[in-house]
Amino acid sequence: MVIYKQYDQSALDRQYNNRLQTPGYGIHLANYEEESRKTEKEYTSIKDIPYGTHVRELLDIYPSDKPNSKTLVFIHGGYWRALEKSSFQFVAGAFHSYSVTTVLITYPLAPDAAMDVIVGSCHRALSWVYDNIEKYNGDPEQVYIAGHSAGGHLAAMLLVSGNHNRKIKGVCTLSALFNLIPVKLSELNYTLKMDETTALKNSPVRLHPEYKVPLLLAVGSEETDEFKAQSCELYECWKDKVPVQLMELEGANHYSIVEYFADKSSHLHLLMRAIMGM
Repeated sequence: MVIYKQYDQSALDRQYNNRLQTPGYGIHLANYEEESRKTEKEYTSIKDIPYGTHVRELLDIYPSDKPNSKTLVFIHGGYWRALEKSSFQFVAGAFHSYSVTTVLITYPLAPDAAMDVIVGSCHRALSWVYDNIEKYNGDPEQVYIAGHSAGGHLAAMLLVSGNHNRKIKGVCTLSALFNLIPVKLSELNYTLKMDETTALKNSPVRLHPEYKVPLLLAVGSEETDEFKAQSCELYECWKDKVPVQLMELEGANHYSIVEYFADKSSHLHLLMRAIMGM
């Protein structure tokens, strides 16, 4: 029985099963860990700073060596139910030489936290950054956001609501999700437990960006049709509202795209630098 587009239940579940689609995913996750441990040894960081009251409302900061530096906030993925900031420390290492202060956040996870709670947590993290980042050589007037997978969804949600006192200056999403209806219909919802109202109110494709800032939507050429469609749909919905670029990165899969983001020689990395005016 067809339940979404041309997909029956099994086919839809496969479209959103990234580990099934990427047999070598473990190699990428191991590389994340190896490069993150190197970054921790090479650069100064301040770890596990609370930005809220939940046990997972914590952030790590890699301060720039110069005051009033551009600030990059990175939001990890994991389908809103797994992973944490410790696996993505290598992102900070990739931007440190440009005198960027990097913030990596961890947030509450499903099934203990509902989608509304997770989104609200990321808003609190951003508010904390605006209020405190000057202490870590960051400029609250030059804050940029990047996020991978579910983290890309959360990055986009920071553009559509929150009434922050200061503007986000630019956003990059990596293999992100912007329409939560097919996610709700997939096996992922056994953990996420979204009803239709929750899925709709947290789908950027159905919302309007408050901040008209540069937005880069990146997806790998080796990803599923549905993941490619997610970024294409947001591009079509927002192309007349914000300056948005849609990029399909040749040879990248759902996991390697983060490595490309951190690779100073990659086109994706150079585009992020351009968004940040570097």
